[in-house]
Amino acid sequence: FLSLAAEFCCGFFVILILGNFWFLGVLYLLWLYLDWGTPCAGGRRSQWVRGWTVWKYFREYFPIHLIKTSDLNPNHNYLLGFHPHGVLVAGAFGNFCTGPAFKNLFPGLTPYLHIMPIWFGCPFFREYVMSAGMVSASKESVSYVLNNKGGGHASVIVIGGAEESLNAHPGSLTLNILKRKGFIKMALKHGAHLVPVFSFGENELFKQVANPKGSWLRNVQEKLQKMMGFALPLFHARGVFQYSFGLIPYRQPIHTVVGSPIPVKQNLNPTTEEIDQLHALYLQKLRKLFEEHKRNYGIPEHKSLIFE
Repeated sequence: FLSLAAEFCCGFFVILILGNFWFLGVLYLLWLYLDWGTPCAGGRRSQWVRGWTVWKYFREYFPIHLIKTSDLNPNHNYLLGFHPHGVLVAGAFGNFCTGPAFKNLFPGLTPYLHIMPIWFGCPFFREYVMSAGMVSASKESVSYVLNNKGGGHASVIVIGGAEESLNAHPGSLTLNILKRKGFIKMALKHGAHLVPVFSFGENELFKQVANPKGSWLRNVQEKLQKMMGFALPLFHARGVFQYSFGLIPYRQPIHTVVGSPIPVKQNLNPTTEEIDQLHALYLQKLRKLFEEHKRNYGIPEHKSLIFE
């Protein structure tokens, strides 16, 4: 969905450059050059865009809910690890980029959803995603958010990344996380408290073409993901007037559960051992969060998270 919107914006920019209004395209290129670093410096959010009525309908379609399990002190900065990626990342967008739910549940905190830097190179599209509160997922960007001296900032990172979207099948509980420790290092360097977040229902929105590991399709998808930086899951769901086939996501409830914070003491030069210890603790807390809430959202008792 992001790629489709980005393609539309890029297409519009090409038409602008090649058409009678080429001078507007040139002016925008100048603006792009001058504004290039903004996605790594907190972005440029717009409460007007974040409050559009269309997002209210978007959240109510599934519907999307945000569940609080513990207070988050606004005097601290936080790094929220979001799981799973799914195809649409609807829970992350619906809860952290639109509506008043996060602000009401966690007053004093400002969420920043980090997405791949490639999206901020798309003309016009970059302005839209920044206005919704999205910023780059680069180290520089995460550092900028977590370096807020007075606290009150929350970096939201989809830990599994694009690779995990290839596992986004209904019922799947596989998370790509065992080798992902960069967010742990960032939390230690800035003393940002870690908060596991699990979004129940995220993988139920689409059906994906079977792509088990080792299959020719999965091999192609993984090669493309390494080349382009984002994955291309082959998915389908429902149509506008029928439920058998289409690209509109199924109406499945999404419950994004925000766990309790893991206190982190600032360590500017953490060792590999210290990173591994905190990573293991994070996995433990994430699994505990899932186990404590899975019964509420239709997950069978015998099913548990799989870490890869």
